[in-house]
Formats: sequence, C-alpha cells, structure tokens
Amino acid sequence: MNNWNDLQKALVDFRDERDWEQFHNPKDLALALSIEAAELNELFLWKKSEEADVQKVKDELADVLAYALLLADSYKFDINEIVLNKIKKNAEKYPVDKSKGTSKKYNELE
Repeated sequence: MNNWNDLQKALVDFRDERDWEQFHNPKDLALALSIEAAELNELFLWKKSEEADVQKVKDELADVLAYALLLADSYKFDINEIVLNKIKKNAEKYPVDKSKGTSKKYNELE
C-alpha cells in the first residue's frame, strides 16, 4: 500500500467484513481516536522517550491513525486535501521569518 486511500480502503474493508460500521459513527470514532491517543501518551508517562516500548508505540500509533482515517472516511474527506489545507493555514499563522526556532504560539510572534 502506497497511499492514504489504500490504507483507508483496507480499514473500511476490515470494518465492513465484521459489520462494525454500525458502531463507527463520527462521535464514537472521535472518542476512540482520543482514547487511543491517551493510550499512546501513557506509554511515555513517567519515563524518558527512549524508555518507551517501541512496539507498543507502533501499535498505539497505528490505532490512532486507523481511527483518524475512518473518521475522515465517515465524512468523505480527502485526506491529502485536508492536511495540505491545514499546512497552508499554519504557514499563514506561522511565517518562517517570525516562527523559525521558537515554540511561541502564533499570537505571541512579533
């Protein structure tokens, strides 16, 4: 699989083979995404980044990505389009000459 659409289709096929679409409404997908992100965070809790179990990080990150792709599918969003649009918006809020090398929020940039 070489692109987001292939991954999204594989996830939808997996879901549909199990008749799980009935559980995958946008609200529940958003909740599942948040829960999986919390499980990913938990792998780093009270330890240094390099101490996290890499295989568990892979698994939880895969869950986060899977739910994000399914949520996008439920709205028929073009993943490439929405991410590129967000990059464009962020580029306007964070011009290189003002934001390079700083972690300040856009409204704190001078």
